[in-house]
Parts: sequence; C-alpha cells; structure tokens
Amino acid sequence: MIHRAALQRQRRQIANDVRGTVDRWDFKQYVLGTLFYRFISENFADYIEAGDDSVNYAAMPNATALNL
Repeated sequence: MIHRAALQRQRRQIANDVRGTVDRWDFKQYVLGTLFYRFISENFADYIEAGDDSVNYAAMPNATALNL
C-alpha cells in the first residue's frame, strides 16, 4: 500500500511538472479535447475506408479527399 501511494505522488508530481503554470482544469480540457479529436479522426478514416483494403484515406491527396 505504501508503494502504491508513493507511485501516486510521483505521478501527480510528473503531471504538475508537465502542466507547468497552466490551470489544472484548462490542461484537462486541452488533453481530453485532443484525445477526442484523435478518436474522431481515427473513426472517420475507418468509416471512409469501410473495410476496403484498396482505400487508404490517409494517403489520398487533399483534392480527392474533399471530392468524396
């Protein structure tokens, strides 16, 4: 139990060091927003490709991707 508490303290200290002077709530919104954007992006590519191995959305030129 002592080892776990020490790990939690260390984790909090690392998070505070990474966050710097940014407010905790603002930092949390930024991180969660970034994770949500990544989730949406990955699922959008899967939706466009629809399981078709011949379609690679990430490799499409911008003009082609916009004219779907």
